Amino acid sequence: MVDAAVRCFARNGYQAASMDEIAESAGVSKPLVYLYLNSKEELFTAVIRREARALLGAVAEAVVDRSAPPDERLWAGLTAFFTFAAEHPDSWAVLSRQARTQGEPFAGEAARMRDEITAFVAGLIGEAAPVGAGITGRDVDALAQALVGSAESLASWANETPGVTAREAAATLMNFAWSGLGNLMKSERWSPR
Repeated sequence: MVDAAVRCFARNGYQAASMDEIAESAGVSKPLVYLYLNSKEELFTAVIRREARALLGAVAEAVVDRSAPPDERLWAGLTAFFTFAAEHPDSWAVLSRQARTQGEPFAGEAARMRDEITAFVAGLIGEAAPVGAGITGRDVDALAQALVGSAESLASWANETPGVTAREAAATLMNFAWSGLGNLMKSERWSPR
């Protein structure tokens, strides 16, 4: 039922998706959908939570090797993120567009997912920052926000642009981000003249 709901919400949006369509797509009766999931609002919330957990799990699993150099861990995480978005375009549409545009409580669920992945990325950046490099907690938080925002935007673009692979999208962001992050890790900062 939740798989059918993901497809319907992604394609039609929350408002236009109907419980009749979801039930039909799942091959069950409409009363059964209501029995298990109570309401359209609870079903949409369940969809957002499940897909967010799957996305976060894919990224976390990809960067589990703490002995890998920071650039390899970032590459693995970005590749997992873009692969998830490419292989689950309906899930990505729900998380990146539908949940954020439907108001509360859905926007709050999407914000929690974004906060969680941003904190995770901040942890990766913080682990990579050498002691004495002058990188503050605020710097780490800002870099994580920038990286996650860029990844979200690029994933949506990649899914809508024919021929762009997850690996290409990850490489694009890696080339964009690592030049700056790599320099920061060496205590080299850009500053205006």
